[in-house]
Amino acid sequence: MGGVSGLAGRLGYSTRQVERQLLAELGAGPLALARAQRAQTARLLIETTSIPMSQVASAAGFASVRAFNDTVREVFALSPTELRDRARRGQAGTTTGVLCLRLPYRVPLCADSLFGQLVAHAVPGVEEWRDGAYRRTLRLPHGQAIVALSPLPGFISCQLALTDLRDLAIAISRCRWLLDLDADPVATDTLLSRDPVLAPQVARNPGLRVPRTVDGAEIAIRTVLSRRRSAATSRARLAQLVRTHGDRVDDHAGGLTHLFPAPEALAEVDPAALDLPPSRRDPLTGLVSGLAAGTIELGVGSDWRRARRQLAGVGGIGAWTVETVAMRALGDPDAFPDEPSVRRGARQVGLPAARGLHAHSLGWRPWRSYAVQYLRAAADGPPA
Repeated sequence: MGGVSGLAGRLGYSTRQVERQLLAELGAGPLALARAQRAQTARLLIETTSIPMSQVASAAGFASVRAFNDTVREVFALSPTELRDRARRGQAGTTTGVLCLRLPYRVPLCADSLFGQLVAHAVPGVEEWRDGAYRRTLRLPHGQAIVALSPLPGFISCQLALTDLRDLAIAISRCRWLLDLDADPVATDTLLSRDPVLAPQVARNPGLRVPRTVDGAEIAIRTVLSRRRSAATSRARLAQLVRTHGDRVDDHAGGLTHLFPAPEALAEVDPAALDLPPSRRDPLTGLVSGLAAGTIELGVGSDWRRARRQLAGVGGIGAWTVETVAMRALGDPDAFPDEPSVRRGARQVGLPAARGLHAHSLGWRPWRSYAVQYLRAAADGPPA
């Protein structure tokens, strides 16, 4: 990825500026943070699997076994073997490639709303709700994965079936991003509670999160295809797209069958073969072409303003789609998609619609994406 200099160039800063900012905010430079991340990944593999230490070192991103041993001993005051022995006194490791993790979060968290939204819009074959867990497929740099996420008191249970352990760190990061687990609910709820109209909604369901995505391109494509469609119609349309153009996966524990199609695969498809009306076909083909060519960037670190301009430049993509993608893919906490459910929720709590709602929403900055969740909750009621 180009190291620290590559990161700095992507952000539009100098290497020195990035180092100074990280030191000021987190108390550590980029190399120290990367080293700590490798150490945590290594510890997870050491304590929850039985794979050889040389493979743990490689999967965690260490250049050599010696560097791996030295770092683990320095960070945890124990050798890798001692860490594994201590963990096994309570529970045996596994060699199946399925890792069981706990994803912590800041309380409160309204899990019913978060998981309810994900399940309500789940794409058959790619996502499902089974045995109390939201399950889905993941496309990762070194292979495929299946994750099962279950809300439990104090943490999210995460079961990862990876085809390549080198993808562990990025898979965890994507799961946390999907569930918005690094949000600060106290900060958002405190500000939104200052509005007398929203305060009862916040008190009723504290800790609402923004359901995000594991892949920015995927959520953009799904949003374009779902525009002005019922949930059932959208799921059927997306399921057909997945069956026809998605890569197959093997899921022995459930009913997942495919990865969501990559933009590169969809860009090669004849638009006439997509079985879509022109009102959907043209925006979709323009979007996937831009994503495949790299002229539309929707990664977590993408510039929010530039990405909005790139999306708005595609014919047929309007402000509602742009703001939805900004909220779910880019992670802009102040995105405000003025969608039908938001307007219904506004009417439900006594707020004006259309221009009046937008003007009122300015008082919720910089947390309007979270206000959207409270308005959705007011419109839809308790999730099933």
